[in-house]
Amino acid sequence: MEVGSVREKIIVALLIYKFGESNVKTEFPITEPEVDVEVKGEKYSIKTITQKKLGGGVKLIWTVDAEKAEEFREHYCPICGMFFVHINWSNGGGLYFFSQEIQEEVLSRLGRESYLKLPKKGTNPRGVEMTSEALKLLSDHPNKFFIPINWKKTKIEYDPFKRWVDYWSE
Repeated sequence: MEVGSVREKIIVALLIYKFGESNVKTEFPITEPEVDVEVKGEKYSIKTITQKKLGGGVKLIWTVDAEKAEEFREHYCPICGMFFVHINWSNGGGLYFFSQEIQEEVLSRLGRESYLKLPKKGTNPRGVEMTSEALKLLSDHPNKFFIPINWKKTKIEYDPFKRWVDYWSE
């Protein structure tokens, strides 16, 4: 969950750069299942995944409670547009935008059981995921927006403990 939050901040920074800080609202609880950012009054979800090929694993809600997962599937309906980031280090990927309408269309086409993958009972998978089939239909949709990005890793010399120890010592 924490990795996803850090990745979201990178996309939010892009939105702030593009639309200005006064037009971007970020004060949403981390536990909010969908809304991560608001831009000019419109709410959006931000999802990221690191994979060679697009597939499942995109968490729509974080929970290990089987009952809550079932309830989520029973009532889920997209409530906002989604920025989806596919990271494939040194080999492509990109930034997608799926409108709420596109998501609703794919959900309606597949049905809840084929759109959402519930966690297996008795395991600790951490949430309800979008299925590979749903993500494929979204990413292939003719009305999606896509910017290809060739993600490159750079080595950053950074010791978070040292940074904070130095900070606290001031």
